[in-house]
Amino acid sequence: MQNQKQELNRVLSRIDVFVLSVGAMLGWGWVVLSQNWLTSAGSLGTILAFMIGGLLVTFVGLTYAELASAMPKVGGEHVYVHRAMGDKAAFLASWAITLGYVSVVAFEAVALPTVIEYIFPNYQVGYMWTIAGWDVYASWVLVGVGGSLFVMAINYFGLKPAAKIQVILTASVLLIGLMLVFGSAIGGDAANFQPFFANGATGIMAVLIMVPFLFIGFDVIPQTAEEANVPPRDIGKLLIFSVVCAIVFYILIAIGVASALDATALSVTQLATADSMTILFGSSFFGNLLVVGGVAGIITSWNAFIIGGSRVMFAMAQSGMLPEWFGRLHPKYKTPSNAILFIGALAVVSPLLGRPALVWFVNSGGPAIVIAYLLVAISFVILRKREPSMERPYKSGKTSLVGWVALVLSIGFLIIYLPGMPAALAGPEWVIFSGWFLIGLYFFIQMCKGKYQGNAHQEAEQGKKRKSV
Repeated sequence: MQNQKQELNRVLSRIDVFVLSVGAMLGWGWVVLSQNWLTSAGSLGTILAFMIGGLLVTFVGLTYAELASAMPKVGGEHVYVHRAMGDKAAFLASWAITLGYVSVVAFEAVALPTVIEYIFPNYQVGYMWTIAGWDVYASWVLVGVGGSLFVMAINYFGLKPAAKIQVILTASVLLIGLMLVFGSAIGGDAANFQPFFANGATGIMAVLIMVPFLFIGFDVIPQTAEEANVPPRDIGKLLIFSVVCAIVFYILIAIGVASALDATALSVTQLATADSMTILFGSSFFGNLLVVGGVAGIITSWNAFIIGGSRVMFAMAQSGMLPEWFGRLHPKYKTPSNAILFIGALAVVSPLLGRPALVWFVNSGGPAIVIAYLLVAISFVILRKREPSMERPYKSGKTSLVGWVALVLSIGFLIIYLPGMPAALAGPEWVIFSGWFLIGLYFFIQMCKGKYQGNAHQEAEQGKKRKSV
């Protein structure tokens, strides 16, 4: 068994850590989903949804911030839940958050050919098949496959090069997003904010269901905490600051698009955020420029979640929860190369499902993310009670209130995904969600039988000792 402290290199600076998180959260969703937000909930309804969703993310982020500073170990949720509740709960949390990461990676593999289609609308050749009424073409699939191989290679050959690319591309996303905001302040029309609310509570919940997917990314910081050359207290501060920045960014983008496009324009636009830039600046060049920013966002999110997902799988394998193959580090680049290849392979096949898969990946990953958030919140409360003297360089309040609020909000979010609710998952989304957990059930049974090598038994014994103390 390899020693994690010797094998994982501390190569990430404060800027790297912050940008890794922000770049993960800002992805491509702000470009491709703004029309869905505004037509579903209206302008103020969308802002309200992001404020409510932002509460969940902020309180959950505060629990992560404290636990990440106290336990700056690779794997994040895996480490916290294991310490609080043992290996079975840790497996569930780790497998759930991995689906969240994989769903984003798969989403970006489909989003890339979608955005290229906006710039080159007639590039589709080589008809393959039709899925959910959408024709899949070989040229479209190849763009997604090429992007998947590129991002996989970035991560395979080392974390620091991936972090450098993340900094450059995230700066591009922020700059172009701010151009839209400033353009709307000068050339936007307040009359376009009508309707303020659309479809009542159902519309707001339709936006809320996307929030966990849109904001997942701050938890990449805990995944890479062992590779960050940053004081533990600063890890917590950077995490919370990145969450606040993302909330503000999404709200400003919603305001910018709402001020640029009226209800009629929203009903016919193909890419609302890009069309808003075109109208505000009076040139299609600026619309295409925003799409370029969207491409940068695709890469930043894609990059961050291959990093995060591979580190969770690495930690699970190190703890005897997955086959040892997932826990191997590349001898030269010190990356969990096998886990990167596995997640990259899932991205490679995702474009075969066509553009309808965008919504499927968004919605199927959402409940898995919230399950992980719920278990982290429970772990926060348990550890506050059971280990009050544990060193916490960043402390989220004097009491466990933050954890309880995060716990209640997480349960509330889980409810909106259930059958019968206005924002319930559809058929393909349940297939992805349940299929992932059926695969996980196989690994869980093998783990319980002790089939995999790892230090899970040793960690369990340490956990028993802590409980006895």
